[in-house]
Amino acid sequence: MTHQHLRLSRDEPVTDRHRPQRNVPKFTPANPSEFGSELRTKFVAAQERIEADTSGFDNRRLLKIVLREGEVMPQLDAIPGIEIVSQEEKTVVLAFASEAGLQEFEARLTTLAQSGAVTRKEIFYAIEDFDRWTPEDRKGNALRSKGFPERQTFTLDIELWPLEATDLRVQMLEAFVQWSQQQGIEIFDRLIQPSLVMLRVQASRQQAEAILEHRDVRTVDLPPRLGVSVEMLFADINQYPQIPAPEADAPHIVVLDSGLTSNHPLIAPAVGEAQGFVEPDRSASDNVPTGHGTFVAGLALYGDIQASIRSGAFVPGLRLFSGKVFSDDGDDQHEFVERAVEEAVRYFFENHHCRVFNLSYGDLNKIYDGRHVRGLAYTLDRLTRELGVLFVVPTGNVDIPGDPRETYPNYLLSDEARLLDPATALNAITVGGLARHTASRDAQRYPDKLEDLPIATEWQPAPFTRSGLSVGGAIKPDFVEEAGNAAVMRTGRIRYQGLGLASLKSGFADGGVFREDFGTSFAAPIVAHKAAKLVGKFPDGSVNLARAMLAVHAKWPHATVQLLNTASNSTGKNKVLRLAGYGKVDDTALFDSLDQVVTLYSEERIEHNKHHFYELPVPDEFWSQGRRTRTLSVALAYSPEVRTTRLDYKRTKLSFTLVSAISLEAATTAFTHGRDDGLSERSTSRTISGDDRKPGTLQMSRWKFKLPLANGDKLFVVITRQDANWSTAKDEFESYALAIVLNDEENATVNLYDRISLMLQARIQQRARARV
Repeated sequence: MTHQHLRLSRDEPVTDRHRPQRNVPKFTPANPSEFGSELRTKFVAAQERIEADTSGFDNRRLLKIVLREGEVMPQLDAIPGIEIVSQEEKTVVLAFASEAGLQEFEARLTTLAQSGAVTRKEIFYAIEDFDRWTPEDRKGNALRSKGFPERQTFTLDIELWPLEATDLRVQMLEAFVQWSQQQGIEIFDRLIQPSLVMLRVQASRQQAEAILEHRDVRTVDLPPRLGVSVEMLFADINQYPQIPAPEADAPHIVVLDSGLTSNHPLIAPAVGEAQGFVEPDRSASDNVPTGHGTFVAGLALYGDIQASIRSGAFVPGLRLFSGKVFSDDGDDQHEFVERAVEEAVRYFFENHHCRVFNLSYGDLNKIYDGRHVRGLAYTLDRLTRELGVLFVVPTGNVDIPGDPRETYPNYLLSDEARLLDPATALNAITVGGLARHTASRDAQRYPDKLEDLPIATEWQPAPFTRSGLSVGGAIKPDFVEEAGNAAVMRTGRIRYQGLGLASLKSGFADGGVFREDFGTSFAAPIVAHKAAKLVGKFPDGSVNLARAMLAVHAKWPHATVQLLNTASNSTGKNKVLRLAGYGKVDDTALFDSLDQVVTLYSEERIEHNKHHFYELPVPDEFWSQGRRTRTLSVALAYSPEVRTTRLDYKRTKLSFTLVSAISLEAATTAFTHGRDDGLSERSTSRTISGDDRKPGTLQMSRWKFKLPLANGDKLFVVITRQDANWSTAKDEFESYALAIVLNDEENATVNLYDRISLMLQARIQQRARARV
């Protein structure tokens, strides 16, 4: 029997978070005067090097400050005339310095050298060296590895420093545009956001090298490059009954892709609207050979196309919307995808109140370098918070090496196989790929012959999926889904036919409405389909509730765990987190609770440096005798403000802790400001530690219990908030969603759902009496 999920209210009181002592420099020189003299010499030499920069929109110089390993960023802007621009790495800070600022900096170093003492000495003790932000520093990953194209002119993406003040960002952009025009550089598009300023230009080699010398340029890189799809499958539409339209109140899902074949017979009844957002013609049609957008749309609408084919019925439960945001034709797109995506999202949100967006896009020229989240990923994170929408994106695909049989799955964990932009977005859902089928087309045709050897077995990582982690060690991907497989032929070549996914074909004039394809682009819409259904299930809930629900019902595929050897070592577990995230979402009790699988949820708002407490309603029957396995899963989701110029990308940090205590009073006392009673999280039979999950904005862990808790203890979930040092809005509340699943499937004697419902009702009545 199925039941509605149960709402859980938090307990009182809210307590202050214990605040550790402020960071102090880890390094103190044995001879401060000698240290000051050496650092001053380095500073003077760096000033000479930065004179090579082309002047920017104002007269300040750009100074690269190298910190000592392990030091946190000091308050450099406490020195008049110094403005922090960005922290590019843990040890690299960029700052704009006025002439007066440079003089003040040098004067303080001189004082330190002469007397061994200076005001704010901790700032200088944290510094190792000074330098210039060089042309090589300004090259993006793709440009650094591939070099400039061998053409007379080519397209480049330029990112300028995202200054905090809006008027200065605009002034900088306009000045750079004017400089570019003077250089004869053609500008295709420009983009200005609170923490992202970009231009797309056409330049010659000489002009490109001049750009790399410009003070206001943060990075220069090659424009996005999309993957290539392969058309494979044919079928006849006439065998299927008439496709009904979805219900009037059906949840909405938007596919942001290469457009849509809106008159496809399996799509047409469900289409709400299709619009184009790519200049110049703004066509909404999916008119590229691969039909990428239509293929993705089929999976977003139906989830599992192969299941519908087998059942012989297609019944859409969602209303489908399409926004064409890229052309997928192999040519450089002159407009930023970021611009088209933002326009599309705002259009569908404002006109149709759409909240779930699938964006099966990965920029092969933007492999994550382990530092900043920027570009499209930042745009998605910003829009998520501003509008309260949810994006689902893929990890991207990696090329399979010549003979992968000996190197799979290790090559998936190499630097070259890291996430593609926008998969690093923290507030979005990122989906990696799993293999499902193991018999290629020829293997099915000749079952008695060893024609092809599959690279992966069922539910192992797809042999082309990319790996995390994201910024700060955040777990990415969040989830994994079916994406296809590949096999090695006798000749050593790679074969995909028969190992992919089935979905809808854009061109169906020949009667074929399906085709086969592979890639993480097609894992993402399967998860987006589930997310849209959850948002429809909780129309008054946030999209973070959907994220938390998905996570709390996700499980690592056993075949993946076995392959990556997580059972006995932390290295193996780290591999699982990098390739599978929280796992594959299990539909069994995702949308409704069962008698023995009960989902609790809550949505709340928390202040800076506070704790929230939830006493879990765990009935005695959950702990009844019997050496069976019970599980408790907890997931937390929130969407903080972000900033691209700090390695501490999130303004707000939330985390949860599962603890056991004899009472609520004991739990709150242990977390009261200034106390430390040693009440730490339960680590026994836990899947993911607090340190591993805290960097992300979606956090989940699962605990197994085989015996009751000792001493009659109860279980509590504690939510904690702290903000980054750069936060200027610490008085604002931060919203979050919490989901909890109690699973006692091996105990069929007691209805767990009924017992928990009664406990929650009793708790409500008790609180009501207390207020009288």
